[in-house]
Parts: sequence; C-alpha cells; structure tokens
Amino acid sequence: MLFMSSVKGSQQYQLEVVSYRPVLRWSMRLLAICLVLGGITCSYLLGLREGTSLDIQAIIERDSLRVDLAEIMRSSGEYRQQVTHLELGSEIDRQASNGVRTEVIDLKAQVAGLQEEISFYKGLMSPSGNKRGLTVGSVNILATHIPRRYQYKLVLQQLATQHQPLKGYLNVNIVGRQAGQLVTLPMQDLNDQLSHENIKLNFKYFQNFSGELLLPEGFEPTSIELMATSTGKNAVTIEETFDWLVQNLRSDVISTGSSFNGIGLSDAQPVVVNAE
Repeated sequence: MLFMSSVKGSQQYQLEVVSYRPVLRWSMRLLAICLVLGGITCSYLLGLREGTSLDIQAIIERDSLRVDLAEIMRSSGEYRQQVTHLELGSEIDRQASNGVRTEVIDLKAQVAGLQEEISFYKGLMSPSGNKRGLTVGSVNILATHIPRRYQYKLVLQQLATQHQPLKGYLNVNIVGRQAGQLVTLPMQDLNDQLSHENIKLNFKYFQNFSGELLLPEGFEPTSIELMATSTGKNAVTIEETFDWLVQNLRSDVISTGSSFNGIGLSDAQPVVVNAE
C-alpha cells in the first residue's frame, strides 16, 4: 500500500486500490440479461398458456351456444307448425260456422215463406173481417244492380168462401217528381214487354204479376197506384195507393220468385201467374 504525503492547505482524498476484473463484470451483465430474457420468456409462455385456455373455453361455449340455437330453431319450427295448424283449424271452424249460419238463415227464410203462403191461402179460403171480393194482396218493389231499374211483384186476389172465376183488367201508375213537377207514368211506358195500359185479369183465387221497370233519368218515384176493375155480374173497381218502398234484391228471391207460386222472376219479360 502506498502512502502519499499530505500537502498542507489542500483537500485530502482517501484512495483505495481495487483489483480490475473485466470477466466478472461482463459475466454479471450477461447474467442480468439472461434473467431479463428468462422473465420475458416465462411471461410469454404463461400468457400463451392462459390465452390458449381461454380460446378453448370460448370454443366450448360457442359450440354449446350453437347446439342451443339449433334446439331453439327446431322448437320454433315446431311452434310455427302448430300455430299454422291452429290457424287452419280456426279458419275451417269459421267457414263451417258461417256455412251453418247461412243454412239456418235460409231455412228460416223458407219457413217464413211457407208460413206466409199458408196464411195467404187461409186468407183466400176463409177471409176475416168485412173484406171480400177483389183485393190487392201485396206490392213489392225490388232494387237491382242497375241504376233506375227495379223489379216488381204484384198480387191480386179474390177473398171469398165460394170462389167464382173473376175477369177484368188492372191499371198501374208510378207517381213521382221530375224537374220539380208531379208526374204520373203508366207502367206500360216503363216496361217494354207491356203493350197495353190495361193488364188482363183472369183468375179464381189469385193472380201474380212480375217484371221490370226502367225509370227515366231524373224521375224520383214516391208512390205506386193500382186500379183493378172486374167485369161481368157484380163488377167492382178498387183503387189503392202504396208508398214507393224499395227492398234489396236477394238471390233467393231471384231463384224462387214469389212465395205464392214458386215461379222465378224473368229478366226479359213480365210474368203473369193465374190461380184458377
């Protein structure tokens, strides 16, 4: 060890002699680098292991969700099929119900028609009250699908306990307004099939008249006037006025016609039915 003489008036430093070992220094640096690289490698491997584990778990969950989705789709298809069957069954039931309802309505209409017919014949054979002889049984005006065109049904009858053949004629007028004026139109002017103003009467019990009327443009009907006159012994004349009341034309009316005679209405010509 060397000792240096101190110089008076200057700062003194203590010196220490250290041995120089470069190999040891580089070995320490290399060891530190290896430790750092080892730590990085361990971290990477640990992260890779954890990531692989998470991927496997995600794949398992994905496959499970796919299975659940397939089951849900299958169940949904079954439910849709059941709903379709229920809707089809409901539609069939609704149509069947409507069919039964229509049949019931038709049967009720037929029963009402038969009852009306029975009442009509009873009134002919056994009239009640003081009404006797030639009378107007009914007047019906039916609307069609063509504007200003109507179908009519008239019934004249003889109320008596002992019926005799009745002859005579019938006049029918349609009363209404046109251009603000009261106008009376004979039926023959509104029906091309009628050539005479006087419609012949020839029956024993009743007589039906039916056909079509085509009203002129701007004419508003208000009433229909009937004047029936019998000829021969005990001749009488009756006059009656009925309000212009229009009924809807039903398919059963077209097909069956009057409930009294069972003959349908003709679109081409008037129909006259006699009950002698």
